[in-house]
Amino acid sequence: MISPIAITGIKYDVDDKTKKYVEQKIGKLDRFLPRHARKSAKAEVKLMQVDQKNGNKYEADVVLHLPEKTLTAKDSTVNVLAAVDIVEAKLHAQLAKYKEQHTEDRGVLGKFKRSFARESQ
Repeated sequence: MISPIAITGIKYDVDDKTKKYVEQKIGKLDRFLPRHARKSAKAEVKLMQVDQKNGNKYEADVVLHLPEKTLTAKDSTVNVLAAVDIVEAKLHAQLAKYKEQHTEDRGVLGKFKRSFARESQ
């Protein structure tokens, strides 16, 4: 789990249920991190309530601090928990790219990929 998760609410009172949900969703993103980045990963979560004339909207803004990079995702929906789900999916996609860039190919499949890349040049 990504342990230091700072959760703040702007014009929104973060209750225990929401806090636990955010910690669960954002904390499990460490599964998609390379091993070298797991211990130093930190997350900042801002939950905002945006008042509009046709109803309230909730905005989730997550900043994930990793070695050599900072990933951000932001979304707004009618439900705060849905916004957290969407942001988590966006970060998952960004983490896949980050992991691909910051890990070297290992094992037999990695050797195959490297040799195929050399031959195709």
